[in-house]
Amino acid sequence: MANTSSPEAPLPVGKVSALIGGWIDRLGSVWMEGQITQLSRRPGAGVVFLTLRDPQADVSLTVTCFRSVFDQVAEVVQEGARVVVHAKPEWYAARGQLSMRASEIRPVGLGELLARLEQLKRRLAGEGLFAAERKTPLPFLPQCVGLVTGRGSAAERDVLENARRRWPAVRFEVRNVPVQGVSAVERVSAAVRELDEHPEVDVIIVARGGGSVEDLLPFSDEGLVRLVAAARTPVVSAIGHEPDQPLLDFVADLRASTPTDAAKRVVPDVGEELAKVRHLRDRARRNVLGRVEREQHGLDGVRSRPALAAPHRMLDGRGQEVTTLLDRARRTLRHRLDHAQSDLGHTLARVVALSPAATLDRGYAVLQRADGTVVTDPAQVAAGEGLHARVAGGSFGVTVDEG
Repeated sequence: MANTSSPEAPLPVGKVSALIGGWIDRLGSVWMEGQITQLSRRPGAGVVFLTLRDPQADVSLTVTCFRSVFDQVAEVVQEGARVVVHAKPEWYAARGQLSMRASEIRPVGLGELLARLEQLKRRLAGEGLFAAERKTPLPFLPQCVGLVTGRGSAAERDVLENARRRWPAVRFEVRNVPVQGVSAVERVSAAVRELDEHPEVDVIIVARGGGSVEDLLPFSDEGLVRLVAAARTPVVSAIGHEPDQPLLDFVADLRASTPTDAAKRVVPDVGEELAKVRHLRDRARRNVLGRVEREQHGLDGVRSRPALAAPHRMLDGRGQEVTTLLDRARRTLRHRLDHAQSDLGHTLARVVALSPAATLDRGYAVLQRADGTVVTDPAQVAAGEGLHARVAGGSFGVTVDEG
């Protein structure tokens, strides 16, 4: 429908409201799914008013139906229930309000609900949100623990009491929120987001007691699952009991079977840690003492050896050997000197006996010509030739006689 309005020819409000109604009527009847957040059944009234909410998109629509339509499901439908509604949009032109007129209401069955959760689980697993490698290990000793749970619940008491019994110094940042019902997803998500941004919180526990599948539905909400997957702080899921497994269990960094188990997994037991310290200290002491004893035993063995037990004995023995060798060397040297002296005396006697001086001493003389040659034959000289005679007492000149 063309808009023919202008500042000079504006459309009346009633006309605009009628145009809106015309466009809305073109939608026709639709099937839609949501969660009943408000339910009003006034006694004697022929119309029932509901508020149907989409938990993920945080969008609500007003739904009306005749009492006869609602009475068919009144025993199984209440606030918080998920339903499928066949309805047609209606525009109340006089008040400018939109509502959905329901002609049929069907509660979402448990089997159908579980099938949808399984489908969502497979899709999220395919995206890697449940992969073990993306999970963050819990700190060994958290200084501050964030706790998201119902106010005054047994889950809150179990976590606080067991954690403080194990480690009295642990501190908690508790956020009490609805853990089932129409506002559970929104409030739990807001609490997790707030604790994840808290600078002192080291780990977050999301805890509640057991319940039916419908009661635990908020903890399988896709938005909450993705929020936990993106959290920088490790998250522990402690929802229900061992058989209960909402999708939060798969995306959390640690899944605890119960709130009590979560407290035991998050903080160490001070008694057990002290026992470990004592055990390790005793073990270290035994190792050190054993090492010292082994070294002492080895040192005693070395010291007991003759070389160290009486080191002077080796010196005495070596000293005796040196003395013996020294005496032997002296005797040998003395013998050799005596032998050499004897040889020298004999050689000297032979030299003296054979020396020219000894011959001269016996009265012989040596005649030498003027050129110094020794005369050994009378034929070597001529008569009247002057010679030089050398005797034991000296030398003198002589002349050769003609005869």
